[in-house]
Amino acid sequence: MSRDIWVISDTHYNQPDILTFYDFKGRRVRDFADVEEMNERIIEGWNSVVKPGDIVYHLGDVFYDRTPEHRVRFEKDWRRFNGRKRLIVGNHDDIRYLSGKDSEGRWLFEKVMFWRKYPEFGLILTHDPRHETSLYSSTDFSKQLLNVFGHIHTNPAPPGPYYCVCVEQVNYTPVHIETLAVEAKQWNDRN
Repeated sequence: MSRDIWVISDTHYNQPDILTFYDFKGRRVRDFADVEEMNERIIEGWNSVVKPGDIVYHLGDVFYDRTPEHRVRFEKDWRRFNGRKRLIVGNHDDIRYLSGKDSEGRWLFEKVMFWRKYPEFGLILTHDPRHETSLYSSTDFSKQLLNVFGHIHTNPAPPGPYYCVCVEQVNYTPVHIETLAVEAKQWNDRN
């Protein structure tokens, strides 16, 4: 069975206050009628490309509300998301909770880390953008890794080897790692 690798960030699943956020141009960051519509769009986008055996790197800020009733709902809904999930920790993530098991004993994330280098694809996955000087490949100092990140929502990525996969910038759909590898190669070919 073939297995694909996907990347996405900042779902902020079941977080109603994100619907009240505005970007630097005064536009709503997420234009949904309510949190249920937003949640369903996130699941729809995710499952439109991710197969059950695929690997998905979530680059942080999975969900925010930590009340027991919201955790129960999150755990129930999280089972609807295809794939084997791995977490790059974001600033709103409860690491102890997300690295554990749900109420039925299933792992929420099979791996939890602070970053993930994929030199074979020319990538480094992080929650927020890293300084450009930290993006050089440890095996070839003439090349920079493409920093795939989230955190900034609708704000533009910094200039340089950066690619934002916040749900708002990728139409609520995970990006395939091969697409990101092409971006990394194109960046290095230009520079």
